[in-house]
Amino acid sequence: MPFSKSFPKTSKTSAYPQWEEIFLTEEEEKAIEQKSREENIKLFKECLDDAVKIMKEKGLKDYQTDLTHIAISLFEKRSSHEVYWKENKAKEKFDEMFNK
Repeated sequence: MPFSKSFPKTSKTSAYPQWEEIFLTEEEEKAIEQKSREENIKLFKECLDDAVKIMKEKGLKDYQTDLTHIAISLFEKRSSHEVYWKENKAKEKFDEMFNK
């Protein structure tokens, strides 16, 4: 099932917006998923580095499980999910179609 998102399109003739549903192609979805995956791996590596720095700055023992828990917490705060990227791409397509 292709990813879709609806956006409100304003009209000069009505006070109520007309909702337009935008679909991503399979190729667009796969490209976004790949980009998201690569970005998330990069972010997680940065989070591991930051966790090491935090543990050293605070004088904490560098147990791997503690390091991993800190990194995961940082990652959850920073990472963007695939749905966000798909919604963003759908919004770009909507803007191209209706906001010329």
